[in-house]
Amino acid sequence: MASTQKVAIVTGASTGIGKAAAVALVEAGFKVIGTSRNASRAERVSGVQFVDLDVASDSSVEKAIAEVVQAHGRIDVLVNNAGIGSSGAAEESSAVQAQHVFDINVFGVIRVTNAVLPIMRAQKSGRIVNMSSILGIIPQPYMAVYAASKHAVEGYSESLDHELREFGVRVTLVEPAWTNTSFEANSIRPDRPLPVYAERRQVFEEYMIGEIKDGDDPATVAKAILAAATDKNPKVRYAGSSRTASVSTMRRLVPVRMFDQQLRKLNRLPA
Repeated sequence: MASTQKVAIVTGASTGIGKAAAVALVEAGFKVIGTSRNASRAERVSGVQFVDLDVASDSSVEKAIAEVVQAHGRIDVLVNNAGIGSSGAAEESSAVQAQHVFDINVFGVIRVTNAVLPIMRAQKSGRIVNMSSILGIIPQPYMAVYAASKHAVEGYSESLDHELREFGVRVTLVEPAWTNTSFEANSIRPDRPLPVYAERRQVFEEYMIGEIKDGDDPATVAKAILAAATDKNPKVRYAGSSRTASVSTMRRLVPVRMFDQQLRKLNRLPA
C-alpha cells in the first residue's frame, strides 16, 4: 500500500550538498531515500534510508528506483545531486575523459529522471530538482568540460519542464556557487596534461581551493533545494548562493566586453 508520507530521493546524499539536502527534506517531513554507489559504506544520515545507485549505470538506476517504488509506492521529489568535478585546460582532457564527466553529470541526470517519470506522471504530481551550478550560466577557464556539463543540465531541465507541466510535474534548477565541500579533492585532473598550460592550471587550482574554503555552507544550498522541492509555484531557477544571484544579474546587464574583462581578471589571466 502506498504511503501518505511524501517520498524524496536524493542522489549522492552521503556527503556535502546532497547530505545537507537530505537532512533538510527529513526536517520538512519527507521520507528521504539517499543514494550512493556503495550504500553500505555511506556516512549515515539521521532519518535517511540509503540504497545503492550508480547514476552511470542503467541497470543500477532501474533497480534502485524499482526498490523505492516497491517499498513506498510513490516518489514525490527527485533531487539529482550526484556529480563529479573536473579541472584542467580543455585541451588537456581527452574526449574519453570528457565523456566520463558527461556520463555522470548529464546522462546520470537523464537516467534517473527517466526512471522516475512514469511514477510521477501516473501520480499526476512530482518535482525534479536538478543541481546545476554558477558555471551553468557563465564560462570558467580551466573547467571547460565541467562548465559544459552544467550548461547541458540547464538546457535539458528547462526544456523538460515545459514538456511535463501538463502532467503535474515540474523541473527546477538550483545553481550553487563555490561551496565548502570536498569538491576540489574529488575532482578529476586532466588525463593528458600539457606543459604549456601547467602554470595557468596551477594558478587556477590555487584559486579554486581558496574559493571552496571560503565558500557557502552546504546548508545554505540545501535551503534553496528545499524551496525548489516544495514551493507551490516553483521558479525555473533558484540561486543556491547570493553570489550566483549577483553574477546572473551581471551577465544579463553588464556589457559583454566588460564581463569578459572581469572574468579574466578574476581568474588571473592576461588581459
